[in-house]
Amino acid sequence: MTRACLLVHDFLAASARRAPADIAIECDGQRIAYGVLAERSHELAHALVALGVARGDRVIVLAESSIASAIAFWAVLEAGAVISIVHPQVKPAKLAALVASCQPRVLVAGARLEATFSDVARAAPSIAHVIALGASDAEARARGWLAWDAALALGAGASGPPRRCLDVDLAAIIYTSGSTGAPKGVMLTHRNMVAATHSICECLAMRRDDTILSVLPLAFNYGLYQMIMAVAVGARLFLERSFAFPNEIVQRIAAERVTGFPGVPTIFATLLGLDLARHDLSSLRYLTNTAAALPVKHLLRLHELLPQARIYSMYGLTECKRCTYLPPEDITRKPASVGIAIPNTELWLVDRDDRRLDTGEIGELVIRGSTVMAGYWGEPEETARKLRPGPLPGERVLYTGDLCRLDDEGYLYFVSRMDDIIKSRGEKVPPAEVEAAIMQITGIREVAVIGVPDELLGEAVCAYVLLDGSAALDARAIKRECQARLESYMVPAVIVVSDELPRMANGKIDKTQLARNHT
Repeated sequence: MTRACLLVHDFLAASARRAPADIAIECDGQRIAYGVLAERSHELAHALVALGVARGDRVIVLAESSIASAIAFWAVLEAGAVISIVHPQVKPAKLAALVASCQPRVLVAGARLEATFSDVARAAPSIAHVIALGASDAEARARGWLAWDAALALGAGASGPPRRCLDVDLAAIIYTSGSTGAPKGVMLTHRNMVAATHSICECLAMRRDDTILSVLPLAFNYGLYQMIMAVAVGARLFLERSFAFPNEIVQRIAAERVTGFPGVPTIFATLLGLDLARHDLSSLRYLTNTAAALPVKHLLRLHELLPQARIYSMYGLTECKRCTYLPPEDITRKPASVGIAIPNTELWLVDRDDRRLDTGEIGELVIRGSTVMAGYWGEPEETARKLRPGPLPGERVLYTGDLCRLDDEGYLYFVSRMDDIIKSRGEKVPPAEVEAAIMQITGIREVAVIGVPDELLGEAVCAYVLLDGSAALDARAIKRECQARLESYMVPAVIVVSDELPRMANGKIDKTQLARNHT
C-alpha cells in the first residue's frame, strides 16, 4: 500500500509489523503492545462485520479513555465503518440527539454508563447491538447486550477483515462541543485524517522513541490525534483519564521520562502554579498547545522553566484539525502569534466581500488543504456556508469564521471568532484582545471575556477572572490596570473575580454557561 493510498488503520498495521513487542498504550496500570493491539483490533473488527456492520455504517463509542476504547477505535475503521467517540459525561438527551443524527448501527459503551445510554439505545431503531465494556456475559445477556469479551470471541483471523474502504471514504464523525448551539458532526475522511497526522508529526519531528503523556480525552479531537500520531510513528502513549491530580501527572512525566506533553491553556496555567523545579522534567522534548491561544506570559514562563523543550503554540479547528503552528525558535520573537501554515496547508484572509486582504488587515481566515473536512453530517446548508469554491476549479476551501490578521512576515494572529465580537458603544470589541491585556496583569491565572446585555451600551464587556494568588487584586484594581492597557471602549464594565469557571468536556471555558449564569 503506497502512502497515497493509506487508510488511518494502516498506521497500526505498520507499527505492529515493525515492532510488535513495543508498548503502544499504557492506561490504569495496564499496557498493550503493538502486536496485541493489532490482534484485538482484528478480532473486534471481524465481530463487527459478523454483527452486520457494513462499509460506511456508523459506530458510536461511549466510554472513558482506555485501552478498550483504543481497540474499538482501530477496529471500527478496520471494519470499514465510521467511528464517533462520545464523551462519557454526555447527558442522555444529548446522546439521543447524536444517535438521531448519525444513526449508528452499533453502540460500544461502558456498562457503568447504563443510566446514560440504556433508554437511548432501546429507543433508537438504528442500533442493532450494544457491546458493553465491563459487563459479565450474564449481565450483558440479561440486558440484551453483548459483553466485550464475548464480542472479541466472535472474531477470528490473523489479520483484519478484507479491505473495504478508499481513502476518500468517511473515517470519523467528530461532534463539535456545541458551545454556541447544537453540536455539528464534522465529517472526516481517511485522507483528511492521514494528511493531518503526517503534517503534525512532521512539525513536531515525532519519533518511535517518543513517550507521550496525554490527559486529553479520546472524545476530544486533540486527544484522539495524540493516539493516532503515537501509533503512526510507533511511539508509546500514556493515556490518563483526567488532569484531576496535576502533581501526580508531573511525577509521572518525570518517572517515565516523558518526551511529549500536549495541553490546553487551563492545563498549562495549573502546571505553572506548581513547583516544577522540584521535578526532573529534562526528558520533555516538546510541548504542544491548542484549543485556545496560550497567554503570552504562560508561554514565556514555560520557555524559561523548560529550556530544553520545544514549545509549539498551535491553532486549528475540528473542521481542519490543525492549520498553523508557531515554530519554537520564534516563541520569544513573536509570542502572540499562532504561527505559520502547517505543511501541506495554505491560508489567507478575506473581507466580507471575499476580497483577499493585505498585511495588517483583519479578516476571515480561509484554509485550503487536504485536512479540510468533507462537510457537516446531515447539514448541507451549513456545509455550503463553510465550504465554498476555492481558487482552483472544482475545489472547496474552509471559511473558518475566525477573524485574524497577518504580519509582514506571514505570521498569523488570532483576533476573535466572528460570532464572538462584542458590540459596545457602537464599537466592535474582540474578546481575545481584552483577555490578552488582562492576562498581562500580575496575579491573573485565567480570564474569560463575554458580552452581556446592557440598556445603555447595547452590550457591556464583562470579564470573569481567576487569580493565582501572587498579587493582591480585586475588581477595582483589575479595572485600573485595564484602563492603563486598553482603549476606553474595551475596558470591561463588569469584572467578576471567581473561584472557578465553568468548563466544557474538552477543558475550554464554557462562555455560554457564563452568559447564562450572568443573567
